[in-house]
Amino acid sequence: MLDFIIDETRCVQCGECAADCPASIIDMDGGLPRIPEHRESYCIGCQHCLAVCPTAALSILGKDPDKSAPVLPPSPDALENLIKSRRSVRRFLPDRVEGHILDRLMDVIAHAPTGKNQRRIRFTLVDDPQVMELIRVGTMDGIRKAVIDDSLPDGMEFFAKMVAPYDQGRDIIYRKAPHMIIASAPKDSAAPDADPFIALSYFELMAQSLGLGTVWCGFARWALQSVVPELGRTLGIPADHRSMYAMMFGYPAVSYARAVQRDVVGVHRVGPADLEGGR
Repeated sequence: MLDFIIDETRCVQCGECAADCPASIIDMDGGLPRIPEHRESYCIGCQHCLAVCPTAALSILGKDPDKSAPVLPPSPDALENLIKSRRSVRRFLPDRVEGHILDRLMDVIAHAPTGKNQRRIRFTLVDDPQVMELIRVGTMDGIRKAVIDDSLPDGMEFFAKMVAPYDQGRDIIYRKAPHMIIASAPKDSAAPDADPFIALSYFELMAQSLGLGTVWCGFARWALQSVVPELGRTLGIPADHRSMYAMMFGYPAVSYARAVQRDVVGVHRVGPADLEGGR
């Protein structure tokens, strides 16, 4: 049930909701927007119609348009600085991130785009530093056993080199971060490879704006998927989730004073000659 409702006292019959609907299921027959019953199943739940309505006359899926946040675009300079100054943090304080900040982060990444707006990403969140420590110890115990048994998967032999540093107090995998978030998606979703990465990109930028540090962690992904998969399963990641990636986060124990300087590389501008050559 879409619960598509039009407040006739507010609707100006501009037709923007119909024009912007990705599924083209809204029509303006009779002047007011409506969704014929036989088209309702094609709705992808994106709420574009609610967002584009200039007078907040449209409600769908039980959402009250008056409760939606207004659009307040950040300044280009501020957004550019946030992106350019973001650093991968590998030195964290042991402090736990407050619950209200975690809730805000999770609320924000719920708005990350997904293929066909399916929103089938599962976020496996470690919000307790003590649980994070158990994962850290369990991972290294599993790696140590695999080294002794000579059972590290092909291509994962490099994990053997992480045991000695760990025994000396260096956590190369999890970087002693107090928190971790894993984004995963089922293999039969519309964009299982892209969705988790898009969501974590949203997460890290919002985390940076809140004073947190993040680091993309391929080591954790490989360890939990291939070296100690039994530990990965205990985290509740479904077996049918093909794509997953992990990110460590917490309050940084390092402060960067400036952005780095990078040259633009790898840009190919398509011109008429490219198109003519493909004929």
